[in-house]
Amino acid sequence: MSSALTDLFTHPIVQAPMAGGVSVPRLAAAVSEAGGLGFLAAGYKTADGMYQEIKQLRGLTDRPFGVNLFLPQPESADRAAVDVYAHQLAGEAGWYETELGDPDSGRDDGFDAKLSVLLDNPVPVVSFHFGCPARDVLDALRRVGTRTLVTATTPDEARAVERAGADGVIAQGVEAGGHQGTHRDIPETDGSGLGLLSLVAQVREAVGIPVVAAGGIMRGGQIAAALAAGASAAQLGTAFLVTPESGAGPLHKQAMTNPLFVRTELTRAFSGRPARGLVNRFLREHGPYAPAAYPEVHHLTSPLRKAAAKAGDPQGMALWAGQGHRMAREMPAGRLVEVLAAELDAARARLSGGAR
Repeated sequence: MSSALTDLFTHPIVQAPMAGGVSVPRLAAAVSEAGGLGFLAAGYKTADGMYQEIKQLRGLTDRPFGVNLFLPQPESADRAAVDVYAHQLAGEAGWYETELGDPDSGRDDGFDAKLSVLLDNPVPVVSFHFGCPARDVLDALRRVGTRTLVTATTPDEARAVERAGADGVIAQGVEAGGHQGTHRDIPETDGSGLGLLSLVAQVREAVGIPVVAAGGIMRGGQIAAALAAGASAAQLGTAFLVTPESGAGPLHKQAMTNPLFVRTELTRAFSGRPARGLVNRFLREHGPYAPAAYPEVHHLTSPLRKAAAKAGDPQGMALWAGQGHRMAREMPAGRLVEVLAAELDAARARLSGGAR
């Protein structure tokens, strides 16, 4: 792995930036302090909200950390389909005694304002989701000393990331929890994503920049497999979601290992973009009919999800989770980094022993 990234952490363990209040400063600080790379999620926050979290994180650690941004999305949604979906959700609004959200609440996630903050107050790493930023954006960040990572879900996307000038690519397998970071939202390709190890191997052959593996990783042995496939580090989200430092709500944390939730699916039900979550009532009833309309559907369902959480009803929440969710371990985030690092060392020792 390029020293442009390896000097940021002791262990090749990156805590995934989970939007929606999960990746809070105390979680990122705990991971970075333990020798991993902690991340803040700026998605769905205002530029000032992001800045305040960065200030808080810097008060907790002087170790390197990252901030994740969502790319602005093109206006491609079929408004008639969004209206039909809103009509379908009217019963949910009545049940939870709330109003549906305004689908036209904004589609750029305050990208330009957040980028300005990060250029004026540089952080060690910035990563991007839902597309690849233009070269001038990546060059501007490089000039202020920030390293950049961009999520890709195919070898072609990884090539685009390298051409744009990013320092590294996050290869996100279909096993990953939360939103798939596809550069273009093409409904015809739903469910056809590559598994992580196959993706990492293909991306490794496609590009010359460092690869960070993401998707379903819960154990140090899996990190070792990803490294053997060509990755230089691994990014874990669901594994850190259940830690006490995580900002996930109690219902979300409990659902990871609750026998009521036995599997995950990719769905558009909550946001209009493919995202992997635990299969619950809302996903089953509305997933088949949700349109390809992000962020319109996200804005539309936001009050429903908040009302369900307030009512203590996980059946109406977006319970984002990777395929390895049943392997979640409740322990402090710093301790989890240590355990993962020890498991990685043990796996490497087994591999080297087998080679003799």
